[in-house]
Amino acid sequence: MLSFLSKQEKGWVGIDIGSSSIKMVALSKRGKGLRLDSYAIVPLPSSAVIESSIQDIGQVSEAVEKGLKICGGGLTTCVAAVPSSAVIAKTIQLSNAFTEFELEEQVKLEADRFIPYPLNEIALDFEVLGPSESSPELNDILLVACRRDDVEMREDAINSSGLKCEVVDVDRFATERVVGLLDNAADTTDQLIGLVDIGASTLTLNVFKNGKIVYDREQAFGGNDLSNIIHQQSGLEAGEVEHLLRSGELSEELKQSVVLPFRSTVSQQVSRSLQFFYSSGPHNELSKLYILGGTAAIDGLAEQMQAEVGVAVEVANPFVGMDLDSKINAGRLSQDAPTLVKACGLALRSFEG
Repeated sequence: MLSFLSKQEKGWVGIDIGSSSIKMVALSKRGKGLRLDSYAIVPLPSSAVIESSIQDIGQVSEAVEKGLKICGGGLTTCVAAVPSSAVIAKTIQLSNAFTEFELEEQVKLEADRFIPYPLNEIALDFEVLGPSESSPELNDILLVACRRDDVEMREDAINSSGLKCEVVDVDRFATERVVGLLDNAADTTDQLIGLVDIGASTLTLNVFKNGKIVYDREQAFGGNDLSNIIHQQSGLEAGEVEHLLRSGELSEELKQSVVLPFRSTVSQQVSRSLQFFYSSGPHNELSKLYILGGTAAIDGLAEQMQAEVGVAVEVANPFVGMDLDSKINAGRLSQDAPTLVKACGLALRSFEG
């Protein structure tokens, strides 16, 4: 069938709720091709989300509403995520003879053994991964749990904006979903691909092999340090600072006195994270490192980091192979892309079988 006759499938909106901003991505699919319909980045007050936990539902809901206006009409449902740090994930083995209802009850019994909270305070989900390699009569089951409050706060903030929160995912799974768009080799070879998410308050290293995370490490370091220094020296608000950093429009004086030293610090922190990875076991060297998050857009960061760590470093852009809506400014998208990676991974959830 000719591609222009194939049915277009509208996706859910992916919403990444960070500590400094809301990121929204709306995708659609036609055949095997993806299309970016719209996106938005809306700053949040510093008190709205602290350490990945929503503190003010009203402020988050207001930011989502602004994002909807930027994206335009027709958006009704979305996918959000809880942070991996708030999630307990475990693979268990259970008999493949259980019915669906029996399996659900068995999963609850297993969960009660290792989750340190009462089950009525927990949001619990599971997925049958398939037969266990060691025992074919058993199935591997991925069990995922987090505090119910973490899920409900996100649902309440989004639903109050007029959108319906269809799914609450885990940000780790969103990152896994998008890595194939960043690197064609990520899903098909034994090469190690690194993704460094440099957020507002945390730096997370994920290492992928065959499209799956085989190592992750999170540390308390992020772009807030840079934003706070710039705010103190210039009086600019956090949202404006983030925009100027993404667009490279900060004054030359601030670039020289603040941004360049911070860029060196970021490179050193990433190098330190990689040293922890290599010391964690016998590993091959990474074949490539992608940087994402708001801080990744700092001009020259990828080049300096590459010199620091000795691995090819690239700013993450999952939209390179996609069609773009005519209203999207391609130049601005290129600047914003590393900030939108998780939101893109969440939007991709709507196209899974």
